Amino acid sequence: MVEVFKTDVTNRSHADQVIDGIHKRFADYKANFDLDDCDNILRVECSIGSIDSSVLKSFLQEFGYTAEVLPGDDISHN
Repeated sequence: MVEVFKTDVTNRSHADQVIDGIHKRFADYKANFDLDDCDNILRVECSIGSIDSSVLKSFLQEFGYTAEVLPGDDISHN
């Protein structure tokens, strides 16, 4: 499954810190940012289950950022 979030992360070094934190706390998640997109996209993939978007949004709040799930962008890979 892939979940796509709109965020307010704009700084590459902050994005790298968030990604590092996601990978440490959520071992099954692979995440990356697209800061060139106007929505400062965070993509999170989990190959062995679903992504808990509310937990991930709370996690970003710990870093001082907000995230919104982009509708219709959760994709299952079978």
